[in-house]
Amino acid sequence: MTVPTGRRERKKAVTRQKIADAALRLFLERGYDAVGIRDVAAEADVAVTTLFSHFPSKEALVFEQDEDFEQRLTRAVTDRGPHEPLIPALRREIQALVRHCTADSAAPIWHMIDASPALRKYEESMRLRHAESLATAIAADPDLSRTTTACRAIARFVIDAYSLAREAADPKAALDEIFRMIEAAWEVTCPSADSTGTAGPYTGTAGP
Repeated sequence: MTVPTGRRERKKAVTRQKIADAALRLFLERGYDAVGIRDVAAEADVAVTTLFSHFPSKEALVFEQDEDFEQRLTRAVTDRGPHEPLIPALRREIQALVRHCTADSAAPIWHMIDASPALRKYEESMRLRHAESLATAIAADPDLSRTTTACRAIARFVIDAYSLAREAADPKAALDEIFRMIEAAWEVTCPSADSTGTAGPYTGTAGP
């Protein structure tokens, strides 16, 4: 989680984490469907209005690192070093996220998510939102020079790589295989240097 700076922000972050921890504890003990918002608020010793000021829905309580993950993905684009290729930077971040989500401690949470249609639907919408944020960050980088469609497609591939690797028996091998395909797809979208200025096949001379 991103560490807040000011005293007020730190206090809010502590309250938010307390609510998320209480929710997860109750969900795992009793089952997601058996726990209501009021139960979580009571367990965290906060008002229901306070809970909703931090989390917009019950589903969001399960994905409390949603915003942090989204920011990490966009920063993999915006904060990478000068002349650093995009795809390896994204691969490192996705690998870190996969490592986090495949830890033994995360297994009960994913079992709960997989068993709940509401949580699966929320997770799918979250991935689409992350993909759009990532595509926006890629498109905004003047050094990358890809079409909007190419940026959105690559962003979707990267987000799907996370999901596929998380579910694979060997996440690292899965990421290696998937990112080889993503790298190839990214390269063929490199604009050609022909006189028309239209996108053409990758020539191997002007990679990202």
